[in-house]
Amino acid sequence: MCQNNNIISYEELLVGNREFVASSLKEDPEFFDRLAEGQKPPVLWIGCSDSRVPANQITNTKPGEIFVHRNIANVVVNSDMNMLSVLDYAVNVLEVRYIIVCGHYGCGGVAAAMSNKQFGLIDNWLRHIKDAYRLHSLELDQIVDTEEKLDKMVELNVVESVYNLSKTSIVQNAWSRGKELSLHGWTYSLKTGLINDLDVTCEGMGHLPSVFNFEYQEG
Repeated sequence: MCQNNNIISYEELLVGNREFVASSLKEDPEFFDRLAEGQKPPVLWIGCSDSRVPANQITNTKPGEIFVHRNIANVVVNSDMNMLSVLDYAVNVLEVRYIIVCGHYGCGGVAAAMSNKQFGLIDNWLRHIKDAYRLHSLELDQIVDTEEKLDKMVELNVVESVYNLSKTSIVQNAWSRGKELSLHGWTYSLKTGLINDLDVTCEGMGHLPSVFNFEYQEG
């Protein structure tokens, strides 16, 4: 379906949909019947909006297995009502067991945040990444190579986003109720296609200073 120059027309999207339906039904005649029954994915994926990082494809999972939220540079901030609504639904209705924040090396949003240029309205969003840079400036400023520094900032942005998830009352209340829920931080390489587990797993509030811990309230 794709042209050699990677420019896809509007019409080709509809053709592609029909090809998807035909191939899915050929492999499994009951595929769409099962999808229509509802979803119970075990994973919430918080990733970048970059078109090169599709969650299902890079993890070789099927529709219905990953609940996805994406934004520019996979930022998690506790004032983002869109993210919080997705998080609340995923944790309290879908009852996911894993939440994965996945960044990717070569992220344009992170690169923009590390520059001094103005890009418009998005500057206000990227400011959250600049704040994360400030927290780790001593480490980052020791890195001379520009690409290596960008890669490190991509990783630290994921780490901060995982910690920000653990600071939400949504996640903490789930832990207080004894729900099995773990948070993880990954990065994805566009060059190799491989995912890197950053070993920043949170399964409770022990890693946080006490000021971030909410008292549990039922209801």
